[in-house]
Amino acid sequence: MLMIRYIATMAEDNSVTGRRGGHRVQDVRHSATNPPSSVGQAAFAQRPTLDPVDRRILAALVRDARIANNALAAEVGIAASTCLGRVRALREAGVIRGYHAELDPDAIGLPLQAMIAVRLRAGARDRMRLFTERMQQRPEVRNIYFLAGADDFLLDVATSDSAALRTFVVDELSAHPEVALTETNLIFEHVRGHGGQF
Repeated sequence: MLMIRYIATMAEDNSVTGRRGGHRVQDVRHSATNPPSSVGQAAFAQRPTLDPVDRRILAALVRDARIANNALAAEVGIAASTCLGRVRALREAGVIRGYHAELDPDAIGLPLQAMIAVRLRAGARDRMRLFTERMQQRPEVRNIYFLAGADDFLLDVATSDSAALRTFVVDELSAHPEVALTETNLIFEHVRGHGGQF
């Protein structure tokens, strides 16, 4: 699954976004909206209690994020206005973080995918935020995971070929003094899961 910056045209008046027509730009390349220094705080943020209706809404949106609000309301079994309000509340509470486009990596010229574990030097832990911001700017990086354990980060990357992957690892990772170790694992296939339990 390749998540990139995209422009989605929402033409339906009753879209679950609650907007009428127009273009909406959303950056969905990265796995977390907060940099590593804020991860602990985000983890303990107050979250709303989800009732069975909320969970049915979320399950339907995971299956099809472009479902019209009227169809979503009918599937869940509530009024359209109630459904629109619940989706808006879930967005505002941060439960829904975005609507993603899933693209074929081969079709857009990025057939080589890899997961790269990155370990920073002990004296460079104060540069985690800067490292994250720098990786967010790289077009090869699809997702950034901040880890507990021996490694500090896991980067989900996609490139055109092995030469481009090697250039990224050497020039953007190993050449920087804060990086102590990298380990690259190629991805043979990606199978999308069901998005969690609802």
